[in-house]
Amino acid sequence: MQNQYHFALAAPEILLLILACAALLFDAFSKSETRHGTFVFSILATLALAVLSLFQWNAGLQGNSFGGLYVADSLSHFLKVLSCLAVMATLVYGREYAEARGMLSHGGEFYSLSLLALLGQFVMISAGSMLTVYLGVELMSFALYALVALRRDNVQATEAAMKYFVLGALASGVLLYGMSMIYGATGQLNLRLIAQVIGSGNAERLPLVFGVVFIVSGLAFKLTAAPFHMWTPDVYQGAPTSVTLIVGAAPKLAAFAITLRLLVEGLHGIALDWQPMLMILAVLSLAIGNLTAIVQSNFKRMLAYSTIGQMGFVFLGLLSGVGADGNNAGAYGASLFYVVIYVITTLVTFGLILLLSRRGFECEEISDLKGLNRRNPLMAAMLMLAMFSLAGIPPLAGFYAKLAVLQALVGNGHVAMAVVAVMFSLVGAFYYLRVVKVAYFDEPEIDHPPLAHGIVTRGLMSVNSLLIILLGILPGGLMALCVHVIENSLRFQ
Repeated sequence: MQNQYHFALAAPEILLLILACAALLFDAFSKSETRHGTFVFSILATLALAVLSLFQWNAGLQGNSFGGLYVADSLSHFLKVLSCLAVMATLVYGREYAEARGMLSHGGEFYSLSLLALLGQFVMISAGSMLTVYLGVELMSFALYALVALRRDNVQATEAAMKYFVLGALASGVLLYGMSMIYGATGQLNLRLIAQVIGSGNAERLPLVFGVVFIVSGLAFKLTAAPFHMWTPDVYQGAPTSVTLIVGAAPKLAAFAITLRLLVEGLHGIALDWQPMLMILAVLSLAIGNLTAIVQSNFKRMLAYSTIGQMGFVFLGLLSGVGADGNNAGAYGASLFYVVIYVITTLVTFGLILLLSRRGFECEEISDLKGLNRRNPLMAAMLMLAMFSLAGIPPLAGFYAKLAVLQALVGNGHVAMAVVAVMFSLVGAFYYLRVVKVAYFDEPEIDHPPLAHGIVTRGLMSVNSLLIILLGILPGGLMALCVHVIENSLRFQ
């Protein structure tokens, strides 16, 4: 379906923009300090958007619009559904936390900004041009900057927001400079036209390679890969935990989407140039992330370094997608599967921190988890599942995700990289198991009151945790779906 102005393809973005503005208006007339009405409206909005994207996907609605700036395909529909569900879970987990800390007393910006960040993610996921990529990145980033600084009376949150803004602006500038060099080398902004120019051999070689260096650096910042990870620990620790979950979950799906669009679809003709860059980023992320996480005592900061290590596996899958036989959709599918499993597990880990925190108490230190099994065996079991999955212990989903990436590496001849990945995974298992040991075997230092949460929150957390088990025992369906959307969406030449 080719139409320069086919608005039906962009229906999710159009509806989301209307709903985000409606949430602002709805909140302006709300007199409730808890903003319960805005919360319900935001949840219904994310569900409606997920249903709409699922309907478009099921109907086979695909094509380009707005002169190639916008792309609708299986990959975009799939990631939009997942992003909506991730944001919905984040809002459910974070509502009581935000309310207890006065983040809703002056307005419901927490919800409207979350929807605007989701809009930026939608634009990134459906980007067909470097212009759209940059527009989506900035739209999402500005909303996240404001969310991190939402607690204006909190020094840590303000400091984290400033660091995030300064480094984020620098990374955006690096990404934009790389795009300008790619444009100078090819004369095109549309990703598929860029691929055609590179394939024909008419692109200027030197600015093209330099442009790729800057683009990979900008993408590494968005995916929190070392050595562009400087903002991650401070933002994860300093931001309110409900905002940390917004920053750490759904945006990873959008960042992965633009990585596929830019590198695999637009710049696959010079894959032999960006493949070594991904290899270096992967090794540095695995080393710095896992080794630094060992010495952390703050749980949120430990999870930040854990994220850096986890992203190393994502880059390993991406670099193994290019081989002597051409592009390997299975390897890209393995990376996509890994990102999806990571987001599901992140929702559990930070969701538990939110549920364990209460008014006047932040569950941020690893020592705060002492004796959790005695106080709440169900939450302790959920924590154990999440930690075991991140460590890659069978039969949980994280194990199969790591196995799929390692199989792609070995299948493409990167045996040494697979060995390095396994070694650092063993290092990472130490700090994950330490958290489980603290929750199950250590004596509590302070007397925590009983934990009480709504049935919806507890039910969603239970379903979220069960997914880690089910997708570990029966991963074939999701893995096949990931490979299918890659094959149907990305055009290799």
